[in-house]
Amino acid sequence: MDGDFRTNFVRSPGALKQFPALVLNADYRPLSYYPLSLWPWQEAIKAAFLDRVDIIAEYDEVVRSPSMELKIPSVVVLKDFVKPRKRVAFTRFNLFLRDEFRCQYCGTKSELTFDHVVPRAAGGITSWENVVAACAPCNLRKGSKSLRTSGLTLRKPPRRPTAGELMNMGRKFPPNHLHDSWMDFLYWDAELQA
Repeated sequence: MDGDFRTNFVRSPGALKQFPALVLNADYRPLSYYPLSLWPWQEAIKAAFLDRVDIIAEYDEVVRSPSMELKIPSVVVLKDFVKPRKRVAFTRFNLFLRDEFRCQYCGTKSELTFDHVVPRAAGGITSWENVVAACAPCNLRKGSKSLRTSGLTLRKPPRRPTAGELMNMGRKFPPNHLHDSWMDFLYWDAELQA
């Protein structure tokens, strides 16, 4: 009986593992927008007990130990400022984020891959300035041809993004779940409604 309860609790959609905490830097901005800086509830509680974060908002759900009861944190802020990275890693995900998850030739959002603007066969290198997001049909159409030969045009020239630009771009793609207690911190510089 006890084993069944434990198994059902851990696997049920309403289990406590479903309560992530939004992590804010010491300046009350999220550490990242995409992916959104979230910790499992266990990490948020551990950080609070180690005095590394302050709890700003809580869920209505509680966790219990033999000696105490604690509401699950929904927003925590770091006590020490974490300096943001200045250099952006050249990854497939960051490339797609820079290009807003759209083909840079036709604008579609489906079947994304990446393409070398100057083909590698023609001496093109794999860099921010030469690689763009492309849908499979456009990538196939371009092949190892130049832009002029293929008849395709770029929506915008490829370039290395700054960390701030990628962070702002990530704000355009919110995750599927945003808890109400997070909203004041996710769009902190948005214009207020009168």
